[in-house]
Amino acid sequence: MKIKIIGGSGFVGTRLIDLLRDFPAVSLLNIDKQQSWKYPEITRIANVLDVEKLTALLAGADVVVLLAAEHKDNVSPASLYYDINVGGMRNTLAAMEQNGITRLIFTSSVAVYGLNKNNPSEESPADPFNDYGCSKWQAECVLKSWHEEHPDWNINVVRPTVIFGEGNRGNVYNLLLQIASGKFLMIGKGYNRKSMAYVGNVVAFISFLIWEGKDGYKVFNYVDKPDFTMNELVDHAGIVLNKHIPVTRIPYWLGMAGGYCFDILAKVTGRKLTISSVRVKKFCAVTQYETSKETTSCFHPVCSLGEGLARTLSYEFGGNKND
Repeated sequence: MKIKIIGGSGFVGTRLIDLLRDFPAVSLLNIDKQQSWKYPEITRIANVLDVEKLTALLAGADVVVLLAAEHKDNVSPASLYYDINVGGMRNTLAAMEQNGITRLIFTSSVAVYGLNKNNPSEESPADPFNDYGCSKWQAECVLKSWHEEHPDWNINVVRPTVIFGEGNRGNVYNLLLQIASGKFLMIGKGYNRKSMAYVGNVVAFISFLIWEGKDGYKVFNYVDKPDFTMNELVDHAGIVLNKHIPVTRIPYWLGMAGGYCFDILAKVTGRKLTISSVRVKKFCAVTQYETSKETTSCFHPVCSLGEGLARTLSYEFGGNKND
């Protein structure tokens, strides 16, 4: 099978290649605007906005995995979300059609549901609250309309919640770093639950869809259950690291006020800061998501959420980075 990954030089893509390269009779190609630090020999440099080059590189593929996205909280200008996430989707579909490729796996996001929703499932309405979520939802709408005109295509959409794991430097890492350092500031009471996804499980699910998800148009939330509250996450980190984690608590209104102050500071200085009102709002929000019965009954994760967190905490803060 010839599998071509668009945007495979990043955290999730590298772990996906780690997994797929062990399958016999699999040919892999990574297409990315940045070189892969681990797999340069199978990487070709191209931007999803260059439809001609994308068309040439996708030739001969049996299945395409579209990971490429603009996803950070502080992307400027905001139009880049739509250029890359929506325009990249249109170009990918056009390139696939030119090459007669009819199988696509697309990583969207639970950001399409918005914040503080009541445990949304795949059937819940979209209500994104930021440009990233809006652009991902628009990309899904393009994909859905395309499938209505191409019903013979096999399309799987994966909406993962926030992804974490060894070597990642995203929001979960920053949170775990603060907890492990003993300088953790809890905004609010800490009862809000957070759905998370361990990267090893996410790439295993994408691999599962490559081999098993060969029919129709399907959408899957990906979440590792059960969800932890913020308080439970701090307690779990303390157990794994075998240390007492002191927690300073401040009310929500004060945290948001601080976030707005950092927004002003970032605008005045032109610097991208790690604290913002958006990140405070996301930290304090209830971000729980439901997964479909088809996902939970047919797919078996590599490990539990607790074990994934333990692996990450031990790797990043336990002094053992050789494994």
